[in-house]
Amino acid sequence: MNESDEKLRQLIAENIAYYRKLNGDTQAGLAEKLSYSDKSVSKWERGLGSPDLSLLPALSLQLGVDLAGLLSGGLPEPDNTGGSMKHIRFFVCPQCGDLITATGEAAVSCCGRRLEPLPVQKPDEAHSLQIHPVEDEWFITSGHPMEKGHCLSFLALVTGERATVMKCWPEWDLQQRIPRRGHGMLYWHCTQHGLFRQVL
Repeated sequence: MNESDEKLRQLIAENIAYYRKLNGDTQAGLAEKLSYSDKSVSKWERGLGSPDLSLLPALSLQLGVDLAGLLSGGLPEPDNTGGSMKHIRFFVCPQCGDLITATGEAAVSCCGRRLEPLPVQKPDEAHSLQIHPVEDEWFITSGHPMEKGHCLSFLALVTGERATVMKCWPEWDLQQRIPRRGHGMLYWHCTQHGLFRQVL
């Protein structure tokens, strides 16, 4: 076994033990879920053996981590400062269009591919919104195209303690009402040109 293979084996061993303990599971409990012996799990965690490649998808599923996380180094330190909506990141799957958010560092995957957070842009004239206060709501409209291949897919009003996300549908005029809850940041996503934001 060469040095890189040994490093990978030790890395997988550390990750299996880390994520098993993070889930509050025992070696015997994990072994039972995988239909393996607890001795096998013990060997994996001590770096004396590695799980078969065919077992890795089931193992990652039981550990609650994707394959990339199971096979990569640098286990994350617990972040007790995360969770603030001010740090929200938006991820959109190019395959299925699902929207995923995270308020801290996250490895996000969908439809078998790893997603990167959407970069935020200042709106240009083509992507500007018309925003009017109406009683205790923001009334938001736009002249942006709302065709199947080119539309605004969501709006999100983010304050320090919450995010309100509104789905937008193609072939419907954009007319959304979002509750006014103090100052915040309004985000919106164009399916062709990305994520925009402005202060409210």
